[in-house]
Amino acid sequence: MTSDAASARPDPTAEVVDLCRDLLRIDTTNTGDNDTSVGERRAAEYVAEKLAEVGVESVLHESAPGRANVVARIPGTDPSRGALLVHGHLDVVPADADEWSVGPFSGELRDGYLWGRGAIDMKDFDAMVLAVVRHWQRTGVRPPRDIVLAYTADEEAGSDYGARFLVDNHRGLFDGCTEAIGEVGGFSYSVNDSQRLYLIETAEKGIDWLRLHAKGRPGHGSMMHDDNAVTALAEAVARIGRHRFPVVVTDTVRAFLTEVSDLLGIELDPDDPETAIAKLGPIANIIGATIRNTANPTRLSAGYKDNVIPGRATATIDCRSLPGQSELLERQLRELVGPDIAIEYVQRQPALETTFDGDLVEAMSAALRAEDPGARPVPYMLSGGTDAKAFSQLGIRCFGFAPLRLPADLNFSALFHGIDERVPVDGLQFGVRVLDRFLRTC
Repeated sequence: MTSDAASARPDPTAEVVDLCRDLLRIDTTNTGDNDTSVGERRAAEYVAEKLAEVGVESVLHESAPGRANVVARIPGTDPSRGALLVHGHLDVVPADADEWSVGPFSGELRDGYLWGRGAIDMKDFDAMVLAVVRHWQRTGVRPPRDIVLAYTADEEAGSDYGARFLVDNHRGLFDGCTEAIGEVGGFSYSVNDSQRLYLIETAEKGIDWLRLHAKGRPGHGSMMHDDNAVTALAEAVARIGRHRFPVVVTDTVRAFLTEVSDLLGIELDPDDPETAIAKLGPIANIIGATIRNTANPTRLSAGYKDNVIPGRATATIDCRSLPGQSELLERQLRELVGPDIAIEYVQRQPALETTFDGDLVEAMSAALRAEDPGARPVPYMLSGGTDAKAFSQLGIRCFGFAPLRLPADLNFSALFHGIDERVPVDGLQFGVRVLDRFLRTC
């Protein structure tokens, strides 16, 4: 190839900004309802088109009208090795434009950031992977092992129409996959000007979404009424909302706290990890949620008229369980709500935990250190859940590794499902360089 042709190739660190902006401008709001969720097929077709432009064939599978998933395989140089799954979801949670400084689907570039719903959850990673793969195809790079790309729908509502659908109905697409990387890992936490922790997700809490149902005797709102479903439900919800479950320090959290305590010079009391966690600044909110089971009321529903006492009342509780504690959490909740409140599970997916070792971890760590000499990779547990829960059912060892170098003053955790979600442009470009190194050597 001539030097002129080589110089005409798009720089992946520049192209990632355009790819991410395009994805942000596709409204892929997942409301949890097929009738009101939008945009996933359009985003999936965009990804398939960008892959096809550089000669990568993909398959698109709809689980329901508009709920689309894209999967492609990049052949490696050594077919005897297990394949690596690289997965990202295309859907986003809803956004109220009145609460935002910019249009949530504008993909606006401002102050060194790319703004929009999904900027860090997780169209940034979707774009990084696309940029790397497109660069490889243009320059003839082949990875050392097969890379399976999966862009999924419905992660924000439990993955029924996305990763779980693919695992249940098209598992042959993942033949040979032994390890995986996905979202919410590999991001930086600045210790000082020269040192940064990079949190690699090796564990995530379980999803235990449930509904509480209270029954009572309907009646007129003006009369004395002791058997009131709304009252019974409200009391149960308040007990759950105020309750603090016991502290349990898992292997992953203990490893993280040990590393952090050593680096920051914080004395770690195994019986009081919250004191050390409180000194972690913006990431304390994420880490603090990983030392106990949690249960947060999120929705209430009751009644149909102002002067009628309803016979039923319902509440939704977002519960997250530590590894191995889902059944214990259920028993704890039943004690809290009492015998007269019924519990119905909406989603129940297990927690995950793996060890922070092996060749893949070494490759992640080496790629981070090559791009940031002040990097110190550490394991951590994600307080939420990802598509890894579905893919782990195939025996795949899953990690969160979507690398970002972040400004020290950015409250990263607050941007997840928050207003004014944004990703630093130089962080995006850093992620492309790290992923390029990692995927070439893993």
